[in-house]
Amino acid sequence: MDGPGSGLAVRAPASGAELEACAELMAASEPWVTLRRTAAASLTILRDTAKEVWIGLVDREFAGFMILDLRGPLCGYIQTVCIRPDLRGRGVGTAFLAWAEERIRGESPNVFLCVSSFNQGARRLYERLGYRVVGPLTDFIVEGHDEILMRKTRGSWNAYRAAAEGDPQISRPQERPGDSSGPSTREAHE
Repeated sequence: MDGPGSGLAVRAPASGAELEACAELMAASEPWVTLRRTAAASLTILRDTAKEVWIGLVDREFAGFMILDLRGPLCGYIQTVCIRPDLRGRGVGTAFLAWAEERIRGESPNVFLCVSSFNQGARRLYERLGYRVVGPLTDFIVEGHDEILMRKTRGSWNAYRAAAEGDPQISRPQERPGDSSGPSTREAHE
């Protein structure tokens, strides 16, 4: 892929000021405007040490951020993807998602995310990338809008665990048709 998304570098945030910039970007962007997420609420989420926050850089400049949750029954949950408005539609979000999928594959055979019911452009992107609808979470964040839970899978947890434990009877799950995440765009994983 050519363009901004092909040169994506990913790293952990380097300062509180970077987290504040992420919070401001989130609070000024859809779907969080409609979901009534403030910069203060966004910053609280970004400071949750139980989750992973990753900064995306294009040409060494801040391009956006991502929050991953690798705990609980939805281990492998992409909680947030937020890209600067001037870089949207240029492959940066797609590259960031591919990076996240690679990161999650070390922890889970599944990648989950939610998309707001009114965010049709994002839903089309996720479906094009192989995510499938699990179901709606009705009025989940605000009344009148649903969150649609989506999943991209490489197989069952049992097969994944058996492969990780080296069980010769069970092979590592393979990509299912339509579930390929494409090439890795990871340049940095710190």
